[in-house]
Amino acid sequence: MTRRLLIVMGVVLAFAACTSIDCPVQNTVRTVYAIQRANGTVDTLKDTLTVVSTRLNRKDTILLSSVSGIRLFSLPIGYTNPEDTFRFVFRNGSYGAVDTVWVKKENKPHFESVDCGSSFFHEITAVRYTNHAIDSIVINNTSVTYDPDTENFYLYLKGHN
Repeated sequence: MTRRLLIVMGVVLAFAACTSIDCPVQNTVRTVYAIQRANGTVDTLKDTLTVVSTRLNRKDTILLSSVSGIRLFSLPIGYTNPEDTFRFVFRNGSYGAVDTVWVKKENKPHFESVDCGSSFFHEITAVRYTNHAIDSIVINNTSVTYDPDTENFYLYLKGHN
């Protein structure tokens, strides 16, 4: 009987040790850019794209390195400043162009549980950009959360009709 009692107590203690809140497995907050043609249909990146951001210490960080042939890509979004700045570097053989993209947003602390890490969700309020290789960027969904499938921006490139 003692052994059975110990097993039952062990099971009860194991259940008591578990938290009832499940932290999200996919807990990265990123914006998603979808490449589109002027007529609104899906397009594929023909050039090679590298995206760079400058950190607070003024050192560059590569966020996306030399990708091509993709339909969409995601970039992390900062939670310390009200605006993020990205340099989109396009290369195609000897041709190269650099555009700067500024994403203005409101940072909103997001709380799941004391057991989960801290995170921020964001509300995109504006986007502006230079026009060397980028024709336009349209905000599709202003809410930036854990959802990796929500396309936040439609990216229209020059020469992609």
